[in-house]
Amino acid sequence: MKLQQLRYVVEIVRHGNHLSAAAEALHTSQPGVSRQIQLLELELGFEIFQRTRNRIIGLTEPGEIVFNIAQRIATDVAALKTLKEDMHSGNRGMFTIATTHTVARHVLPNVVEAFIARYPEVKLVLKQGDPEGICAMVDAGDADLAIGTDTTREFTNLVKLDCFEIQRCVVAASGHPILDLPEMTLEAIAQYPLITYDTHYSGRWKVMKVFADAGLDPKIVMSGIDADVCKTYVAKGLGIAILAAITYDPGRDPGIEARDVSHLFPSSTVRISMRPNTYLRPFLLNFVQSIAPDITPSVVRREVQKFQAG
Repeated sequence: MKLQQLRYVVEIVRHGNHLSAAAEALHTSQPGVSRQIQLLELELGFEIFQRTRNRIIGLTEPGEIVFNIAQRIATDVAALKTLKEDMHSGNRGMFTIATTHTVARHVLPNVVEAFIARYPEVKLVLKQGDPEGICAMVDAGDADLAIGTDTTREFTNLVKLDCFEIQRCVVAASGHPILDLPEMTLEAIAQYPLITYDTHYSGRWKVMKVFADAGLDPKIVMSGIDADVCKTYVAKGLGIAILAAITYDPGRDPGIEARDVSHLFPSSTVRISMRPNTYLRPFLLNFVQSIAPDITPSVVRREVQKFQAG
């Protein structure tokens, strides 16, 4: 068994079971990847991948276990390769944060400003995506931390640190009748066209579950990938939106107003996700505590140790 064979397994899954795409990412040939997978399966005594007409369509049940192990090994090897650099870099180097638009736009600006002033020799990189996508970046070793809200998919290889809750509000164009209601109710909200987040965001599926549980089916006229997009079309009068309360600022959102609906819809948890083998550099620990003061360096170390102990 070779480390390279395990890496091939990981890359095939990451590229949607496309051998050609995995081979290109690995800078090798498709027949070479296929041959190494066959040799690994022969050594293990079972098939890792499901196939139809010589085409890979997914993982077998034992293949899921192989992939999880291979993924952990791949990230551990990557961590070892960068450990020497990290150990001697001190307060220098690259620090990559994967985050959502809402966090990047409404949570991180002051944190990043203070961080850059304190660590001028650290190159900070922000990568944006949906909550699952940013966790996948960290899982794959393409980012050091993910900062975002709840995901429907479990990332069992990552340590998760809960930071704070985001409440919800309903926003509408100024003068909209929903803003004058003495009491905000689900029934009242469901009467109007709804502009909502994309389906990958908890602000969409958590909100829609509340409506469904109440037997209501509001009309969704459009969805956006972030609150700023949604607010733009709310201001046009195309519908109302249920958004994270931190995304509404009366001073910067002309033409729209907001009402609290935290009593109707559950909050979303903003959490930091990281690999358990991440080297806990001082500036990383400082960045985490800048977002959530209660998550001190000792808390991070304790949670990592707890995760590693199983």
